[in-house]
Amino acid sequence: MRYFVAVAEELHFGRAATRLHMSQPPLSRAIKQLEADVGALLFARSPAGVTLTPVGTVLLDQARVLLDHADQVRVRVSAAAGATTITVGILGDGTDPGVTRLAAAYRRRHPGIEIHIRDTDLTDPTCGLRAGLVDVALTRAPFDQTALMVRALRTDSVGVVLRADDPLARCDRLRLVDLSDRRWFQFPQGTDPIWQSYWNGGRPREGPVVRTVQECLQAVLWNGTVGLAPLGHDLPAEFAVVPLSDMAPSRVVVVWNEGETNPLIRSFTEIATTAYRH
Repeated sequence: MRYFVAVAEELHFGRAATRLHMSQPPLSRAIKQLEADVGALLFARSPAGVTLTPVGTVLLDQARVLLDHADQVRVRVSAAAGATTITVGILGDGTDPGVTRLAAAYRRRHPGIEIHIRDTDLTDPTCGLRAGLVDVALTRAPFDQTALMVRALRTDSVGVVLRADDPLARCDRLRLVDLSDRRWFQFPQGTDPIWQSYWNGGRPREGPVVRTVQECLQAVLWNGTVGLAPLGHDLPAEFAVVPLSDMAPSRVVVVWNEGETNPLIRSFTEIATTAYRH
């Protein structure tokens, strides 16, 4: 049923396989077996893509109910065993509408669970997950994913943050080469190199060391340092954000440790996937 729901929500076998952390052939076989068990096609397959059949639409509603109930059973059993809290690490803007929807949906699903939030700075994109400080993280990729499970929730275009009086702030769009003579903010030594490279536009740079979003903005304000940020976030009037045409998008992801079996975390990842789609 989880395989079926993933394909039904993604309407793409490849994306569903990625979401489920499996290869596509066994997923396709599982869906064909489910269709054989049901006695009807669940998906209409064509060169244009995958769509739900009327039977698939009915099954999707019932499958979600069944999986919700299964998750609630796991959580109740876990709570009886003493697991009644979950610690969530958040990197970035806690006012993101996706976070707001996720928080509301998780409270509704698990009203008796105490949720601890750990707001983290830019030096650790896993929000303390590797150090055992959090159970699950809402963050941004890319970073070293060794021994971690990662599910993409949303993709955001990226722009360069400039002072409003910067001559480049009048441009409709910029390329990374337009910023080659500027100083870029740096993260402290020991920061994940994949993460550092992404926020430096894929090449070594020089500039002031920062740890927080506010320090990044102050570096732009005081020194004219180049800062990058996902588009769609409101900034004070003294700043301007210009889209970058050749910068890879930033992915909002939910991350947890490989081999994790806590049902509260599994439920969190499933609810997050739904919350960020609306």
